[in-house]
Amino acid sequence: MTAQSVLPGQAEGQVLATGEGLSFWGGVDPATARVIDTHHPLHGASVAGKVLMMPTSRGSCTGSGVILDMALNGRAPAALIFAEAEDVLTLGAMVADRLFGRGFPVLRLSHAAFAQVARAERVRITADTLIADGTEIPLAPPAAAALDLTESDRAYLAGAHGRAAQLAMEILIAMAANQGAARLCDVTRVHIDGCIYASPANLRFAEEMAALGGRVVVPTTTNAISVDHENWRGQGVPDSFGGPASRLADAYVAMGAAPSFTCAPYLLENAPKPGEDIGWSESNAVIYANSVLGARTVKHPDFLDLFIALTGRAPHSGVYLPENRRPRRVIRVAAPAEVDDAFWPMLGWLVGQAAPDRVPLIAGCEGLSPTEDDLKALCAAFGTTSAAPMLHVAGHTPEAGLAPVEDADTAEVALADFRTLWAGFNEAPDAVDLVAIGSPHASAHECRMLADLLTGTRNPGTDVILTVGRATLAAMARDGTLARLMDFGVKVVPDLCWCSISEPVFPPTAKVVMTNSGKYAHYGPGLTGRRMRFGNLAQCAETARTGRAPENMPNWLA
Repeated sequence: MTAQSVLPGQAEGQVLATGEGLSFWGGVDPATARVIDTHHPLHGASVAGKVLMMPTSRGSCTGSGVILDMALNGRAPAALIFAEAEDVLTLGAMVADRLFGRGFPVLRLSHAAFAQVARAERVRITADTLIADGTEIPLAPPAAAALDLTESDRAYLAGAHGRAAQLAMEILIAMAANQGAARLCDVTRVHIDGCIYASPANLRFAEEMAALGGRVVVPTTTNAISVDHENWRGQGVPDSFGGPASRLADAYVAMGAAPSFTCAPYLLENAPKPGEDIGWSESNAVIYANSVLGARTVKHPDFLDLFIALTGRAPHSGVYLPENRRPRRVIRVAAPAEVDDAFWPMLGWLVGQAAPDRVPLIAGCEGLSPTEDDLKALCAAFGTTSAAPMLHVAGHTPEAGLAPVEDADTAEVALADFRTLWAGFNEAPDAVDLVAIGSPHASAHECRMLADLLTGTRNPGTDVILTVGRATLAAMARDGTLARLMDFGVKVVPDLCWCSISEPVFPPTAKVVMTNSGKYAHYGPGLTGRRMRFGNLAQCAETARTGRAPENMPNWLA
């Protein structure tokens, strides 16, 4: 049995162990420290003051901000213990420690040690020992940072580019050592996920880095934020929320990031090219960039994205390395001969569940013809149930021909699994108050399809809200799609996305929500307290007209 201290410290607490990864964004309420992911085994449990054990985290990169907020407000776990490599929560703990002096221990155990400690009632952690119910396990010190640094890296480390860039390089080196990287690599562009106002900690971090002189050195885009930046006051958003949320976006723009405000940066002009090393956060964007575009990026946690943007450098580890992009599990899917657009997000969710910690190859869909929107939905849903930064789809993604690793195993996804998931996504009553489209942000093509489907008259008791990026909004205005949607009564909202939307933009009276997004069907109940329905885009349009979700499964599923 082996145990390593990733972030040293002292702690003691009751063990809270799970065999399933947890996303802190959308999975844990930072105000109460309770698990709100209704699909997770720990649902309802409090993580505050506990020694939280899980194989690794999963889901959103924004978990770094959530764990930082919990650390700053005294609601964090006493310690985190993992059995696999983990970056998102580890980075949040590092920032809490380095920038604010509020860190807590993070450990990584061998599988044998993890299994033993998970059975303990209480754990005590010292500088060099883990004590579980009286059994002592020595802790190895953190990995040494024996990186091959360039002269430019050393200049950053020495403070030649200011304190913000120096701090960025310090933490980049610590994370690189934790990941086993031999060096840092150049990146051509960065996508910032930390601009979502997940908590006051995100704002405190960004404004602190801006005050320290932070300035991006490579082209940098910004994720969806938490308000419609130009219109939030007119939408009735209170100053207590809208003010900090817009200040957070402004802090990143002040550091040189573009105000793109989209969770789908791959829809912007000049998308990354195959083999291009980039530094992206936002789980769906990372998975799409790696899987569909063939670019290369680790799923960087929030805050590390800014550190990469301030230096143009990232740890050369994970799927930046060609050998780590090979499939480690082949998942055979019993795909029907004909499917609709609901198939792809459901497939992503199920494949993520079947490969929660490794890159999969999906086999069995070669005869299908997914669109770019289908692959977008697939990648987004995959990111809710898997920690892996990419997937392959035989016959459809550029690196699907990579040979699986020698010890790759297999799994199956049957049609019965789709039926079970459909039932789980559709437990709510069929009377729908809100149709939610655009998680991730809808493409211009998806918006045109929705406009074509929205014939007739909207049910007056059912709101329809579509979230898009600014570039897509401008394209819709030019080609008339925006006018058609608004004529039907659709509210088109830029800048924010469904995973960051809040009241009153989210209708306070809405109790049941219909969506075509597997990602939002997963996170929606925990984020909003509402009940969810799920269906394809045509079913969402039908619900907008009738106010009721269709009772029948799609033909391919029935």
